[in-house]
Amino acid sequence: MKILANDGISINGIAKMEKAGFEVLTTTVAQEQLANYINEHKIDALLVRSATKVRKELIDACSTLKLIGRGGVGMDNIDVAYAKSKNIHVINTPAASSESVAELVFAHLFGGVRFLYDANRNMPLEGDSNFKELKKSYSKGTELRGKTLGIFGFGNIGQATAKLAIGVGMNVVYCDPEVENATIELTFFDGQKVTFALKSTKKSELIKNSDYISLHIPDQQSYVIGKEELSQMKKGVGIVNAARGGVIDEVALVEALENGTVSFAGLDVYESEPRPEMKILMHPSISLSPHIGAATLEAQERIGSELANQIITLLK
Repeated sequence: MKILANDGISINGIAKMEKAGFEVLTTTVAQEQLANYINEHKIDALLVRSATKVRKELIDACSTLKLIGRGGVGMDNIDVAYAKSKNIHVINTPAASSESVAELVFAHLFGGVRFLYDANRNMPLEGDSNFKELKKSYSKGTELRGKTLGIFGFGNIGQATAKLAIGVGMNVVYCDPEVENATIELTFFDGQKVTFALKSTKKSELIKNSDYISLHIPDQQSYVIGKEELSQMKKGVGIVNAARGGVIDEVALVEALENGTVSFAGLDVYESEPRPEMKILMHPSISLSPHIGAATLEAQERIGSELANQIITLLK
């Protein structure tokens, strides 16, 4: 059987599948050429991340497909129900990258409260000539400890983010209609464990009471954070989006940054991805990363191994 990992896969995942007798192809095929490639090479399983789209048209065009795998959590780039209606297995790796995304959220948060997103732009330009003035302009940072982090979406990634927040000493509130109650367990290096019981709160309460907000929700039909929600937030709130572009109204976000409602934003995803708007890319109060939440070596190894295990179970 042939596996096409169109958006890449870790070496350990390849090795595990090859040991089980699968042929693994890692050619990156352009979206418009994908159906022809799958048919020409008689591909049995297509593995993707967020770049490749697996819509009804592609599924209909590729009669050899027996399995579609998503390396990561969200499957909004796959027509899941339609694929399943054609008796095609659809798999993902919901827990493999949670810690990696959560750590990126905190990279943006720590950088945000200490102005590192701006200092890293200005120090190379003015560090040798304007050091004292830069030191003064960045001297009013704040601590995360003791502040409230509001989390939209409390699945695996939201809960991993909550664990880091609790470890830092933050108060955590979350909003998720699908997860009314949650028990968060922190495991430490020496085997000790501490558990925390949390309960979902209303969206309006989270928005009103949070010092910082992090989004961990799938693709939406409309904005979760728009002009109205931004107007109800604490003055000086910080917002991080490492979920999906389009869950925040970026025009309203820029306006809120400029009027001081939002002190900084950390964005890993964008409405017009893969071509983010120049106003976003050039804004001095936005910390930027290019959709790399799950892109750690450790996460990719876990993703590759988990995909391989599922494929071997389902197709052998």
